[in-house]
Amino acid sequence: MCRTEAELFRVLGVESRLKILDLLKRKGHCCVNEMSGEIGITASAVSQHLRVLRHAGLVRSERKGYWIPYEVDEDALDQCRRVLEQVCACGCRMGQARGDSAPKPADETLADLTTYEARLQEELVRVRERIEALKAKEEGR
Repeated sequence: MCRTEAELFRVLGVESRLKILDLLKRKGHCCVNEMSGEIGITASAVSQHLRVLRHAGLVRSERKGYWIPYEVDEDALDQCRRVLEQVCACGCRMGQARGDSAPKPADETLADLTTYEARLQEELVRVRERIEALKAKEEGR
């Protein structure tokens, strides 16, 4: 598991690792050869990236005969989200760091506010999904 935020950002700072995480989130369990074909890098490279991701605690695997399926550790990704939220405590979660913040009263238009409202609604849906997932997890204990 990453001991510092800097280590986490170092691990996530490689595009191939982000592609691997995205693939695992979309497909669930995958083996190295399947990931290699999907991402377009060698199986050896996938294995090296998985080693780093596994050491960071972001993925896990369990041997099943000759097959070693990998999966994302959802709890670890939730911790990543919390780290990013702490780093972004300035409010840039809604895109302000990219320059598309809420319109200022002096220059706002109906279209600007409508777009901003849609982004807020999308964020609210994501937050509600996370709340439901945590409730379900707690009830399952």
